[in-house]
Amino acid sequence: MSARTDSEPHSGIEDPDEVRDPDEEYGAEDARKARWTATATGALLTLAGLAASLMRLTRSAPALVPAAYALGAAVCAVAAFLGSRGRTRRALWLLVAGVTVMAFGDQAD
Repeated sequence: MSARTDSEPHSGIEDPDEVRDPDEEYGAEDARKARWTATATGALLTLAGLAASLMRLTRSAPALVPAAYALGAAVCAVAAFLGSRGRTRRALWLLVAGVTVMAFGDQAD
């Protein structure tokens, strides 16, 4: 028999064929840190995008520029909301998308 019983010593090396639960890979503390990081980053980028949009509105810039900053800020706000709900992977991708939209707006200026 090749199965290990509880009385056999464990070598510390994991069996690559062993099925692991993905939730066991990271602890509750790591998940909490990820939620706070996604939420705080989303809120910060939202504020930065709104401030940049308001600054661009006061200058003579094409209408696309403040709209791009505002749209990017809205996407980052949604990412902050999702991050607070524990959807950190989706929040990360939305943060990347929001900053990319803001960068396109900056290039159009």
